Amino acid sequence: MNKIYDSPDTALSGLLHDGMTISAGGFGLCGIPELLIDAIVDSGVKDLTIASNNCGVDGFGLGKLLDTRQIRKMISSYVGENAEFMRQYLSGELELEFNPQGTLAERMRAGGSGIPGFYTKTGVGTQIAEGKEVKIFDGEEYILERGIVSDLAIVKAWKADDTGNLVFRKTARNFNPPAAMSGRICVVEVEEIVERGSLDPDHIHLPGIYVHRIIQGDHEKRIEKVTTRKREEA
Repeated sequence: MNKIYDSPDTALSGLLHDGMTISAGGFGLCGIPELLIDAIVDSGVKDLTIASNNCGVDGFGLGKLLDTRQIRKMISSYVGENAEFMRQYLSGELELEFNPQGTLAERMRAGGSGIPGFYTKTGVGTQIAEGKEVKIFDGEEYILERGIVSDLAIVKAWKADDTGNLVFRKTARNFNPPAAMSGRICVVEVEEIVERGSLDPDHIHLPGIYVHRIIQGDHEKRIEKVTTRKREEA
């Protein structure tokens, strides 16, 4: 089975439809599948539900899909750094399901592991718990969270071999492995495709069984906020 495709458009061919759910890796702008996001923008698919830690920034990453009004609902942990996200949410144009970051990551991992739900203390006694089943374990309350199984997962990795074994670079690992696991189909963009057998098995972060399609490309790698010290005069 050939998993390597020559462009984001061909890698997403036949996978996109209105009203679908997409899991997207990344944290802020770190480790985001920017090339696949651009291809989704260009496709014009709409009414999307996106499960992702955040929604990029204004005009970049998933923020582009907000600009084109292609997202109906976000399942997210953090909505800062994006004025358009805030505007659409406050005006009622965008549905938002808030999740603590650890809960969101575990919901993705659980969905990819065939676990339909799990109980957690995180969110007990807050708005997060509203409408959710509560159980008592060892005298303490836990709320039920459902696993996330998406129609499509889009992720960014550093290296892949042709079977889809993935290595992520440093903090770009973030939400990418659980997002990849949660998709019925997973499409990955990488910086480098290496020969089969060249990756140390002990250093593989996600096995190729979760990966269906791979593209290689060049990435912009923007920095959200550049903070520098004032130059000291000699």
